[in-house]
Amino acid sequence: MNPLQLVVRADVAEALAQHRPVVALESTLIAHGLPWPLNLETALVAEKAVRDEGVVAATIAILAGAPTVGLSETELRDLAQQENVIKASRRDLAATIIRQQTAATTVAATMTLAHRAGIRLIATGGIGGAHRDTHPWDISADLTELARTSVTVVCAGAKSILDIPRTLEILETQGVPVIGYGTNEFPAFFVHSSGEAVTARVDTPAQAAALMHAHWSLGGGGIVLAQPLEEHATLDPNEFMHALSEAERLALGVGVRGKELTPFLLNRLAEITEGQTLRANHLLVIANARLAAQVAREYARFPL
Repeated sequence: MNPLQLVVRADVAEALAQHRPVVALESTLIAHGLPWPLNLETALVAEKAVRDEGVVAATIAILAGAPTVGLSETELRDLAQQENVIKASRRDLAATIIRQQTAATTVAATMTLAHRAGIRLIATGGIGGAHRDTHPWDISADLTELARTSVTVVCAGAKSILDIPRTLEILETQGVPVIGYGTNEFPAFFVHSSGEAVTARVDTPAQAAALMHAHWSLGGGGIVLAQPLEEHATLDPNEFMHALSEAERLALGVGVRGKELTPFLLNRLAEITEGQTLRANHLLVIANARLAAQVAREYARFPL
């Protein structure tokens, strides 16, 4: 096949052709973010949350070299159970395609493929960002992708394992609006709030869609739309920081770095917190998928 050709499944292609709303979902959480069978359950329930809003769900991954927009349930199950699935960011897409490999796509890679397909919203758990002092030069490609690709990423903020003030400074430098949904403070994934201010606040899906339309009318790139996980489901900030320090110590001890660092830390945090982080991750992914669908439905009201 032509390496630049996307496999866009029929329901997704039909919706896009008719200017009906579609939400893309990233697949790294399936292959690398959550253990079996919670990973498959989360993926299926997140897609259902999108469909329950009358919106088409399109999970994105690379299957045997084919960048695919809209995985079937069988393909989701296979991705959730396979071992040694590649974690592909934007830089990895071409190599993965020409080698005919199977890969789960990060936020950055999902944004790239979604935009090529014509999808303007993706849902995820949390965006990547700048890591803390132990790995100060480890900065996620999600941030540069947000600077150049006109897609809105609905999330629960940046992953709690990151240096959130630095992450927000980088986004500001790149001209990326960081919008709080129903909040004036940037959420921190497992933790309800980072204490850092957002760029602006919206309180309805219609307001979020209007902001997207205005930003892109001005030639802007990506947008972060961040809603906090409900407070009863989040972790206590002090307990979380204690667990994170222990996970970082373990990572430093075995020399984990680069794209393997985030899944390593998330796995260790799940162990240290006795599954609290897994439960929170499951809930926030579903909540973000639902919000993304609501915003996509409102954005579809704007003319092309």
